[in-house]
Amino acid sequence: MLENLNDRQKEAVTYTTGPLLVLAGAGSGKTRVLTTRIAYLILEKQVDPTNVLAITFTNKAAKEMKERVNGLLGNISYRIQISTFHSFGLLILKQNYDKIGLTKNFTIIDSEDSLAIIKKIIKEMNLDTKIYSPKQIKNQISGAKNEMMDYDEYSKYANTLFEEKVVEIYKRYQAKLKSNNSVDFDDLLIMPIKLFQNYPSILKEYQEQYKYILIDEYQDTNQAQYILTKMISAKYRNICVVGDNDQSIYSFRGANYHNILNFEKDYPDAKVIMLEENYRSTKNILNVANDIIKNNSLRKDKNLWTNNTEGLKIKYFKTDNEKDETYKVVTEIRKLIDDNVPLNEIAVLYRTNVQSRNLEEAFLKSNIPYKVIGSFYFYKRKEIKDLIAYLKLIYNPKDDNSLLRVINVPKRKIGIKTIEKLTTYANSNNLCIFDAINSGKELEFKNLINELINQSEKLTLTELVDYILDKTGMKKELEEEKTLEAEAKIEHLEEFKSITKYFEENSGIISLEEFLDSISLVADMEEMKNNDNVVTLMTIHSSKGLEFNNVFITGLEEGIFPHSNSFQDKEQLEEERRLCYVAVTRAKNNLYLLNARKRTIYGESSYNLPSRFIDEINKDYLEIISGEEVPSFDKEKAIDETIEYNLSEKVVSDRYGEGVIVGIDSNVLTIAFAHPIGIKKMIKGHKSIRKVR
Repeated sequence: MLENLNDRQKEAVTYTTGPLLVLAGAGSGKTRVLTTRIAYLILEKQVDPTNVLAITFTNKAAKEMKERVNGLLGNISYRIQISTFHSFGLLILKQNYDKIGLTKNFTIIDSEDSLAIIKKIIKEMNLDTKIYSPKQIKNQISGAKNEMMDYDEYSKYANTLFEEKVVEIYKRYQAKLKSNNSVDFDDLLIMPIKLFQNYPSILKEYQEQYKYILIDEYQDTNQAQYILTKMISAKYRNICVVGDNDQSIYSFRGANYHNILNFEKDYPDAKVIMLEENYRSTKNILNVANDIIKNNSLRKDKNLWTNNTEGLKIKYFKTDNEKDETYKVVTEIRKLIDDNVPLNEIAVLYRTNVQSRNLEEAFLKSNIPYKVIGSFYFYKRKEIKDLIAYLKLIYNPKDDNSLLRVINVPKRKIGIKTIEKLTTYANSNNLCIFDAINSGKELEFKNLINELINQSEKLTLTELVDYILDKTGMKKELEEEKTLEAEAKIEHLEEFKSITKYFEENSGIISLEEFLDSISLVADMEEMKNNDNVVTLMTIHSSKGLEFNNVFITGLEEGIFPHSNSFQDKEQLEEERRLCYVAVTRAKNNLYLLNARKRTIYGESSYNLPSRFIDEINKDYLEIISGEEVPSFDKEKAIDETIEYNLSEKVVSDRYGEGVIVGIDSNVLTIAFAHPIGIKKMIKGHKSIRKVR
């Protein structure tokens, strides 16, 4: 299993006793090292698979790690705990719920439910939401939790009336979670730590259980994750952390890259291994990356190198404005298409989401298929949230948040005053709302939920979803609307059954508890589908961990990238530089850098200097292209603005087939296509759309 590793990788795999820090540069094969190390522990060192704990950050990364380990070890790999931090925290809570004031059927609330509770508390306190922004307060509470501060500890830092109100909201929020028998995502990390602090004997059990610990992306750990890791590894100290301080880009989520820089202080006897050989990129691309990142002072000094070819020079386009910039992107992509480059090997990256609008418009006009990662999320559709709320309520009737979401879905004429009275009565009598219901239309709702609870014990998950859609009247209400939008919602609800069916077939179980756990732990971003042959548009933050043959980095201007918010803070500016390093190292063969002299964002135009990151690159690696006249898209005759359209008119799209116009707004048509395509927005008069004669 070691023969395909280089010397440094072999050393990282075979050094198995004591603390180990592996500083793995971009594209240096860190996942191979982690998975081979797990296999080596079990096959060569005879470590029991149940004594190994491997933690990573995303569900996607955990899934990939499980698949690779299974390829090395076979079925024995299923005995290894490989998961995200949050999944591992959930496992601990499931095994010790009674010690932390929960009952077995506790539920996890997602970030939207958390925000809804905070909004309700602010309303109850008669506070002005313009001053007390629910999102801001949610972030402050989350930040406090990740710094291991409960509301009592947090109150010590409250010096203003505003901060005192935040403490009160925090206190009420926690009380609401407790009465609802619920936890939020932050609690999945905080509660295990408190459990271990209060019950040292339980901590010892986990220390004995997990004698060998591996942590991926260690530079992205926050304070809670750092403490949890340190507690479990304290006895045997066989902890291997893998990461790259040059790729720490998530401080806004609470990540603290000092954790990886301080590893040797925490473990003075730690062995440090550098993985500097890159298997991904050309020499020119790595030279650019090294030139940029060496300007950061808060880092471990390492230099990426490769045995790959020198490769083409990096194309740097200096354009006049954002329209010219997008034209250049599209023109270069057309050249790649002409060379038969697959579209899914092309990515366009940008610092902020607002930059995507011009790119999308250009891609539409040029008829180049694309997708925007993170712009749409199936689980956040209202109808899907409603269905999940029913499932949560069936599993945990004490979940007030889910109850309040669906008590009038579909409409049951249960008034706001009735709900307020119920809530007040429940709060004053220390009851959940479900238990407080005893009359009226709300009692009919309670009886319905009890019937669903009864049926949930007899039906598969897929059958239960069908039963909910039928018995609650959700589906009937949408069918009676007789609109294309309602039909699309029905299709989404039907599609949810594909998720339950896949879960059942993939796992072999029909547990509502485990199904809810699995969807609660899905990241707040739609994961990439590997077989989509389209160009990928995404923020640089979203691109971490991915690679493409051809990468475009747009908006390389002072104030855009680096972002203007970083100008007054050295640490923030260094994070911006790390972000640029991440962007550059996504590219395997071709890298394109672009900026504009003038840019309009939020309706305001500004003239920007080229990014300092461009100045940091040795110009020998660049092919600089500037001063060209860029034609307008209108001259390409992709659009015919003279065509008139009417609502309900039938059209044919080259990409989606026949559809019906359901909306006309300015230069955009909203078209409903047949299942499974659904509603699409398309440019009016585009050459790919024709009227049905």
